[in-house]
Amino acid sequence: MNSPKEIAQGYIATGMSKVRLPSSKVFVLGILAGMFIALAGVGAMVSSSTIASQSLAKLIGAAVFPTGLAMTVAAGGELFTGNCLIIIPVLEREVKLRAMLRNWCFAYVGNFVGSVIVAAITVYGGTFSLFGNAAAVTLLNTAVSKANLSFFDAVLRGILCNFLVCIAVWISYGAKDITGKIAGLYLPTMLFVLCGYEHSIANMLYLPAGLFAAGKSEYLAAYLQAGGDTRIGSLTWGSMIVRNLIPVTIGNIIGGSVLVGVLYWLAYLREAGKTPAAIPVKKKHKKKS
Repeated sequence: MNSPKEIAQGYIATGMSKVRLPSSKVFVLGILAGMFIALAGVGAMVSSSTIASQSLAKLIGAAVFPTGLAMTVAAGGELFTGNCLIIIPVLEREVKLRAMLRNWCFAYVGNFVGSVIVAAITVYGGTFSLFGNAAAVTLLNTAVSKANLSFFDAVLRGILCNFLVCIAVWISYGAKDITGKIAGLYLPTMLFVLCGYEHSIANMLYLPAGLFAAGKSEYLAAYLQAGGDTRIGSLTWGSMIVRNLIPVTIGNIIGGSVLVGVLYWLAYLREAGKTPAAIPVKKKHKKKS
């Protein structure tokens, strides 16, 4: 197992390799990562949709969701939230800030495309008709709730979410085999879902899928019959972006880059004693003749 200091040192090379990827490859790998996270979100909703106890349903969904990050780490993908750790080689002056931002942009757009692909296929392919449309009711409840978060709440939930996601990625780098990596990332990822924190890439599935599902009469009827939130009209592309994705993304950057990347850089990589004041001056002793 790698120590935390070894993880920090090793991530410099990892971040450098990420920013050296051509933009087209970052975009393609971003699509794959978006699909992995989206499919995990679908699985979490389907698995919890028929459980009457809300707390138990939340626990079951949270137990399923880490599959998405496990696929990303094991199979390969560029996930925007995990790539917030590229701030480490930036602080080490091994990567330019613009290179990091380029990686983030192409990964983010790729994640969005992959998530929307899964949203469209699962909604129009009938996945959410499972259990007498109970899965669609869960989806719509989730989407409406997320579309009506206050900006401040969305930022704060985004901070804690990506703090845990980047800790999960960090722990996975501590393992030297795939079993250890998946075991290491599992609990922090499960924890953020269980606590209801906001992951921008997962929301790229929940919100578009909710918007698509609201347009299907059978799903909408099941939702309203189950006493669904009357604010369903708030599910629009505009509200999805302005009221959720923008604030959640801001929070994700703070949680991943600042609270994990910067703090671990300070703890393990920042060299102390570079300033003249910090260097002890040795006094020369004259030899007595």
